[in-house]
Amino acid sequence: MKNLDIPTVTLNTGHDMPQVGLGTWPLAGRQSTDAILAAISTGYRLIDTAAAYGNEDSVGTAVRESGLLREELFITTKLRGRHQGGAATVRQGLAESLETLGLDYVDLYLIHWPNPNRGLYVETYAALLELAHEGFIRSVGVSNFTEEHLRRVVDATGVLPAVNQRQVSPSHAQTAFVNAVSEDSTVIQAWSPLERNSGVLEDPAIVSIAERLDVSPSQVVIRWLIERGLTTVPHSGNPERQRRNADVFHFSLEPDDIAAVTALDSGKPTELTPDTFEEF
Repeated sequence: MKNLDIPTVTLNTGHDMPQVGLGTWPLAGRQSTDAILAAISTGYRLIDTAAAYGNEDSVGTAVRESGLLREELFITTKLRGRHQGGAATVRQGLAESLETLGLDYVDLYLIHWPNPNRGLYVETYAALLELAHEGFIRSVGVSNFTEEHLRRVVDATGVLPAVNQRQVSPSHAQTAFVNAVSEDSTVIQAWSPLERNSGVLEDPAIVSIAERLDVSPSQVVIRWLIERGLTTVPHSGNPERQRRNADVFHFSLEPDDIAAVTALDSGKPTELTPDTFEEF
């Protein structure tokens, strides 16, 4: 079966990032490595991990076993909350991730959660920008940042994050946030877009669109994100689902389809809210 050709977007750092990548949480160990290798064989080139996931080692193993040149893969990882702070603390967190991954650099490094009650995310972001100048990070971004968090880091540094990774899904369409942030050059990347085991993929609106287009409900949801200008990292250890999740560039949604999926927004905050959740 022919490998998928997944398009890229150009980040504000000048680096290209695939529009669809593989999320790896909660995979671990050899299971994680095998799932990543299956995804790579399908055509995935973006692999998303985090220090907090406990699987950076298996991601690094997959990179080495893939047979691809390092520059052919786009590896994202994330800084833990306990490593937020000044340059020395942030450098230690990055060094630990690079050692566990077995890599000399990462393509994208994100602050995993703002942890606003600790008040360290602005200086942490500034420290990451300095490390990027040293070549250990190709692009610096954030994860789970609100508009207020973004405003503060940009006011302090004058540098927009390359990526902001947020939970965006049919139940959490984040319309106001997406509309506000998409006007600048920060790319929004959706995590947990398919809301596995929530029943959203069985929703009649999504099923109806999928049947009409002869695609799966998960493909409808991921295409809905792409049509809105987002990128995404759905996670799956199943090779068939991996292929389906990334095979979304041969069809389009009508405006009414996009509106129908967006209308499924519950209006409720996500379970892990950036203003209160603390990650260590």
